[in-house]
Amino acid sequence: MSQSQLAEEWPQCALPDSPAAPQALSSAPSLARAVQGIPSGRKDSQPVWEEYIFADTVETALELLARHEGRAQLIAGGTDLFLQNQRGQCAATVVVDITRIPGLGSIVEEDGYIRIGALATHAQIAASPLIREKAAVLAMACSRVGGPQTRNAGTLVGNVVNAQPAADGATALFALDAELQVATADGTRWEPIGRLYRGVGKSAVDPRREMVTAVRFRPLSTGWGSGYQRLARRKALTLPILVAAASLGLEEGEIRAARIAVGPVAPTPFRASDAEEFLVGKAPSDDVFAQAGQLAAAKAQPRESVLRGSTEYRRAMVAVLVRRALAQALDGCQGRR
Repeated sequence: MSQSQLAEEWPQCALPDSPAAPQALSSAPSLARAVQGIPSGRKDSQPVWEEYIFADTVETALELLARHEGRAQLIAGGTDLFLQNQRGQCAATVVVDITRIPGLGSIVEEDGYIRIGALATHAQIAASPLIREKAAVLAMACSRVGGPQTRNAGTLVGNVVNAQPAADGATALFALDAELQVATADGTRWEPIGRLYRGVGKSAVDPRREMVTAVRFRPLSTGWGSGYQRLARRKALTLPILVAAASLGLEEGEIRAARIAVGPVAPTPFRASDAEEFLVGKAPSDDVFAQAGQLAAAKAQPRESVLRGSTEYRRAMVAVLVRRALAQALDGCQGRR
């Protein structure tokens, strides 16, 4: 792919000059009580965060969560948590900062998976040659999150844990059949991403004793392609009206596997399983993709929204975005981008 094509496909993300967790911070004490009495935006003007604590290991972070029995909350990028605090929606009185934990910012391919650490930002993921080559749908999604400031600070894992059905990065991860690594005092486990959603803003991760440390998925190999489509009022600094992500695998001219995710058309990112099953075994074509889009739209349940439009409009747009995402994925399968 040429540089001009890359620039068009993935809008340039301004990366910070220094990594998210500077080396100078890695020598800090295991716990540094850095900030106390941080003021909030609540109307009563009373402090919400009594303590702001840095942890330099996952074990320490989990210990702090357990010690404060539900009063502590983890922070990495903070793009959601700071807003919640300003709006008086943050119940935590103790904040545990994990940005000094070594190794959580990595983006690597190992043991047959691409593994992304909990501190990897949207900007880093969007700019990663590994992600662009072997998980293009995720690079495209991360490049469309907010604006440069949000992409430079916000993390993909935070995007998932926040459990919003319109999340760009999370929707792409559904199309990659991703898993998340959940750490507890008893060890770690890998959970399919779909199991971690329980509704709008509701995650199955227990914030009192669990921490998501990484996400992983199989790289898209030869014969696979992916696509990402976003409908919004403008190209940046706005929440999407709809997003659609797709990955497609071809073998001998037929579709051997398909994964389609759409949001927000349900309380969680939505996998269009009927459309996926319909595609398998068929030769790819505009007509086939249009039928798959209609099947996805039939199962979607978008609610009426002043901000995002009527149910009828958004359901119609699901069909359009899914068709376009599949066509984009086909281009990737055939090496046209």
